[in-house]
Order: sequence, then structure tokens, then C-alpha cells
Amino acid sequence: MPVFELIITLLFVGATLAAVARRINAPYPALLALAGAGVALLPGAPSVTLDPQLALTLFVAPVLLDAAFDASPRDLKQYWRPVASLALLTVGVTVIAVAIVARWAVPELPWPAAIALGAIVAPPDAAAATAVLRQLHPPHRVLVILQGESLFNDATALLTYRLAVAAAVTGAVSGWSAVPMLAAVAVGSVVLGVILSRIVPRALAGIEDIATAVIVQFLSTFAVWIIAERLGLSGILTVVVFAILIARTAPDLIPARIRIPSYAVWEVVVFVLNVLAFILIGLQLKPILQRLHGAELITYTVVAAAVCATVILIRIVWVMGYVAVARWLTSESASPDRPRPSFRIGAVIAWCGMRGIVTLAAALALPDGGPGRFPYRDLVLFTAFCVVLVTLVVQGMTVSPLMRVLKIHDDGSVEREVRLARAETARAALAAVQDTESKAEFAPLLRRKYETRLQRAETGTSEDYTALHRKAQAAERRTLSDLRTDGVIGDDAFHRVEEELDWAELNTEGMAREN
Repeated sequence: MPVFELIITLLFVGATLAAVARRINAPYPALLALAGAGVALLPGAPSVTLDPQLALTLFVAPVLLDAAFDASPRDLKQYWRPVASLALLTVGVTVIAVAIVARWAVPELPWPAAIALGAIVAPPDAAAATAVLRQLHPPHRVLVILQGESLFNDATALLTYRLAVAAAVTGAVSGWSAVPMLAAVAVGSVVLGVILSRIVPRALAGIEDIATAVIVQFLSTFAVWIIAERLGLSGILTVVVFAILIARTAPDLIPARIRIPSYAVWEVVVFVLNVLAFILIGLQLKPILQRLHGAELITYTVVAAAVCATVILIRIVWVMGYVAVARWLTSESASPDRPRPSFRIGAVIAWCGMRGIVTLAAALALPDGGPGRFPYRDLVLFTAFCVVLVTLVVQGMTVSPLMRVLKIHDDGSVEREVRLARAETARAALAAVQDTESKAEFAPLLRRKYETRLQRAETGTSEDYTALHRKAQAAERRTLSDLRTDGVIGDDAFHRVEEELDWAELNTEGMAREN
């Protein structure tokens, strides 16, 4: 079967599996992992190779920007300790533990290759966890911690990965001498992300065509990554900083008629990239499985099982230990705004260590062929996919039952902020309409609309009505942005109310075109 036909078929299968996943409250990447394993065993499936640099750029850059765009700096600041613990310390411990376990199972495995394996499987994919957690409505801090972890653990792991791969291919080991370089790379990446976040949104602001705007958004994402990599910096850290910052300015520069369809396109692209990643990993595993026989297959299976157990146990021990220490330190300083850490919440976070697209992309990016071939590439690729498969299926499919057993429910914090944002934006709109000197026929109707938020215009419109409506909506947007800037509401509440305002703005534009 030609590659294109196979991809089209499996995209359809992926869409079907996503629909099934929603019905059973499971993360769709878990079913995609099973589909990828099926592809590896599919008779007649072609062998596909992918350029190593393309793998990371294609699969990680847009997915990471999509996640970072929705991140809330206010919430990340509030929960920076658990986020930093997971994104830095847990990743570091996991890398070391996996490397030791892999070397124990295969003593011939070079240390750089073992460390690269650890860096590949260390970062969990929060998208897999939040895909199901959002349907279960856990406390908001659970989502904040998991999303924050996923943004920064990728940078930690892939910086280590890059050094380890270079050492494994060239034989040059940097050791502690690499620490100052890593620090310089991190600082330089943050600075570059800040600079690009000031330039790119203003370039996008002048584009009025939807298709052009969406294409330029994707091109700018890849450009940010490529520029960072060409400068020897971290593409991941640069994209994260870039996305978090443009999320603060984009609402004021990009109109709703472009924002709404662009959000839909981004959601589809992220889904397609996940499907393609699992397809490609399956196609690359097929020749590996065909080459494995007897003792070698047993060795690969033992390594994969040992690494899977290691990444799961390290996370559980670390998270529950952190909760125990945090509870002891905050026993007298807890408050409604800063609740005391909970072992039940910690258990959910510890169990949400599913690996996903970043692990797959890093495995696919390992050099293949020629003098620069990565040593034991087949073993690393096989182990990485097994970790993804086991964590997604075993942990991903059991998150929902775990939540029910622990009786963990939504704390209502986002809903309270949403109600506050709705009330304040409506109050601002009403004040803007009441202050106007217009004597338009529909001005009283518009005032009643913002007083009740229930009534809509039932008759035709006029230019005065549309102008008043736009003035009121502008006041709503300013107030909504101020609420987020002042830290009164978080980004989850902001984006939900922003979407409501976007649809209202599109409705106003539709009425204006009817004149």
C-alpha cells in the first residue's frame, strides 16, 4: 500500500479512535498508541525514514506553541514550586535512573546513549492527561501543574538529549563543562523568545485574510524554532517563552474573525500531528521487529519493561514524597487561596505521567545511517515506544477510575472567575452604552441587553446600533484584558469569556453586513 494511502487511512482511523476515546473518557493518544503498535505488525506496511531534524521541528514546535499559548503565568507563578520540581528535578532523576537501569540490562550500551534514552522517556505529555482530565473536571491546580510541567520538562529533557546524542555520535563527552553552556543556552533562548514575541504579532496584525493569517501563524512558529536552533539555542524554550508572551498581546492585535477559525485549525493540526507521529513510529518499528529474534528480542523486552517500571515508579515516589514534605512545611500556613497539598491530588498527578508526542519525536530524531548513526538506535527506539504505549494505555485508561475512587471534584475556581469576568465585562459594556449621547432607535434595546444578558435584538439594525455595539464590545475586551493583567482571573477563565466575546463580535459584523 502506498505511504499516502496508508496515512489517509490511518488519519481516518485516528479520527474514529478519538471519537471512541471521548465516549469512554480516555485520552485519545492511548488509542493512537495501540494503533501505532498495530501498524508495526501490519503486513505489507512500507518502511519510512524521516529526517532527524525535521522530526523535532515538525512534531514538537506547533504542539508546544499550542500548549504554551493557553498557559497562565499567574497560575504558574502560584504553583511554581511543584511545577519546577516536576519539570527540573523529576526529569533529572528520571534521566539518571533510566540510564543506570539501561546500562544494567545492557552493559555494552554507551553512557551517552543511555542518558539519551533517559532524556527521551523522561518528559510526560500533559496533553494526554488533560485530554481526559478536562472531561472529569478536577481541581484547577491539577491542570495548572500538569500543563506547566509539560511546558518546561520538555526543555530540560531535550537539552540533555541534544548533548547526549552529540556525545554518543561523536564520542566527545562534555561532562560538567556543559553546565555553563546549558545556562547560556537557557538565558539566550528566553531573550530570543521575548524579542520575537514583540516582532511577530505586529507583523500578523496587518493581515486580514483568514487563510493567509493562519498560514503565517504556522510559518512564524516554525521560524521561531529554526532561528533558535540555528543560533545554537533551545527551540523548545524559545517557543514556550514566545507563545506565553504573544498570548498577552494577540487578543488586542488579531480580530475575532481570524482568531476563531485559527484556533480551530490549530486544534486539527495538533491532532493530525499526534496521529502521524504514532504512524511513523509504528512504520519505523516494523523493520526493527523483523530483525529481532531469540535472545535479542528477550533483551529488548527486558530493557523496555525495566525502563517502563522505572519511569512510573520514580514519578510516584517523587510526587508523593514532595507532597509529604510540602504538607509538613505548610501545616500552619494553609489558606483557602493556597490549600494544603493533598495526598489524593498528589496521587492523580503522580499517575498522570503518560509519555506522548515529544518522546516519539525525540526517538524519531535519532541519527540513522552513515558514520553518524546513533549506537543502539533500534533498542532506544523500541524502548521509547514501549514506554509511550504502556504509560498511555495503563495509566491513561485508568485515570478516570482513579479520580472516581479518590472522589476528586472540581473546586469551582475557574467557574467563579468566569462568572466574575462575565459580570464585569457586561457592566463595562452597559456603562459604555449609557454614557453615549446617541439617540439611536436601538440604544435602549442595547442597554436592556447588557442589563439582562438574556435579550437579543429582534429587529433590524442600523449603523448607530452597530457602532454602539462595537463600542460596548471594545469596553468588554479592555476590561477582560485588565482583569487578566491584574491577576484577578486566570487564563482559563480569560479564554472562555474571550471566545464568547469573539462570537458576539462576529454576530455584530454579520448584522453590519446586512445593512
